[in-house]
Amino acid sequence: MEIENLHTQKEGKMTISFIVNGDKHSLEVPATYRLVDILRKELSLTGTKVSCEIGRCGACSVLMNGQLVNSCLLMAYQINNSEIETIENLSKEELHPIQKAFLEEGALQCGYCSPGMVMALKALLTDNNHPTIDEVTDSLSGNLCRCTGYNGIIRAVHRYISNS
Repeated sequence: MEIENLHTQKEGKMTISFIVNGDKHSLEVPATYRLVDILRKELSLTGTKVSCEIGRCGACSVLMNGQLVNSCLLMAYQINNSEIETIENLSKEELHPIQKAFLEEGALQCGYCSPGMVMALKALLTDNNHPTIDEVTDSLSGNLCRCTGYNGIIRAVHRYISNS
């Protein structure tokens, strides 16, 4: 893919095409517009949170082409022709089993980190239905809970595993 083919001549913007939660989108945005801003401001998908804005907290975690990414670190030009999945996609009709386990185990305190935590766990549990505690801990290493709700989160993972 050649970047110059993506740019428009109008005001330094480019047209990007991508899929979010199964829906195709084509937007004209500055090349360095962040994915988190596209999701929240352009597509009104506010489940993805903005916190540290430097990729350290994981509150903005989404899946891009099946891989967990920090949406605050991805620029518009990097998401062209990609497929994005956000927290909103997990509960279109009913809560995803990971979300149910979070509720049942009280893995939510303020809830700000929860979307990123759930997406990180979805990324892990999609490929590994029975992770070890070390694998769970490793998969959550990029996500911070400032309310120290980690025990509830670990209990929720155990509940999810025992129910699957």
